Amino acid sequence: MAEPQQDDTPSEAAPAPGKRRRLLLAGAGVLALLLVAGGTFAFLHARGGSGKPAAAVARTPLFYALDPPFVVNFQGEGQVRFLQVGVQLMAYDQGALDAAKAEDPVIRNDLVMLFSGQDQKALMTRAGKEKLRADALADVQRIVHARDPDHTIQALYFTSFVMQ
Repeated sequence: MAEPQQDDTPSEAAPAPGKRRRLLLAGAGVLALLLVAGGTFAFLHARGGSGKPAAAVARTPLFYALDPPFVVNFQGEGQVRFLQVGVQLMAYDQGALDAAKAEDPVIRNDLVMLFSGQDQKALMTRAGKEKLRADALADVQRIVHARDPDHTIQALYFTSFVMQ
């Protein structure tokens, strides 16, 4: 009697043991890549969502106007002169502006004293105005730092500057 012949080719329903192992390894590799990518995305999203280093993330400047504008008198060429200056403060965090608002009377006092002590000839030049702006910024930064050392005013801008 003839023996039934066995088919040595693997059936299409069940892959061979070697092929099954390769499929499992490939699936595990894809799963590992997905886990790493998901973990990286979650980490970057928790840091700010941009994927950029913290220093490269664009910061939005915030402004605070010291209103009303400053009006002071000062001595110029033997006669009394007037100076009107509009000032805005700039910071990258609201905490610095909140500290400046809380110290508004102190800031205004120091700036009035600073502005009224100026020389007319110096204020006629761009360099003189820039020096005054730098001095005003230093005064404001000192006052804000005394109130809240964790925050700082980044810049001070003259939005109007009228001498008469």
